Amino acid sequence: MADVNIKITDRNGVLHEVQAPTDMNMNIMELIRAYELAEEGTIGVCGGMAMCASCQCYVLNDVISLERNPDEEAMLWEAYHVKENSRLGCQIPITEALEGLEIEIAPEQ
Repeated sequence: MADVNIKITDRNGVLHEVQAPTDMNMNIMELIRAYELAEEGTIGVCGGMAMCASCQCYVLNDVISLERNPDEEAMLWEAYHVKENSRLGCQIPITEALEGLEIEIAPEQ
């Protein structure tokens, strides 16, 4: 398996082009933490259990579906700054299908 290229705009509006490993069972939230693209303690507060919305991000292209699982939908129902293209980063596993994904990290809750 190969790494995939993902573009992530941080909360300060800075675009980062990162490589994400597809062989480590990671998700987008963990990728953002690994590259330190959000202040420590402000993303993945619940550890990736879809119990907070600290890893909310906006999907900017059509690489992945905007369909949410029930836990993700419930959490985003209670969150702030939610848009039609909102997803929880912890619910997006890194696979080869994410090649070219573009996301923006939502403002802090």
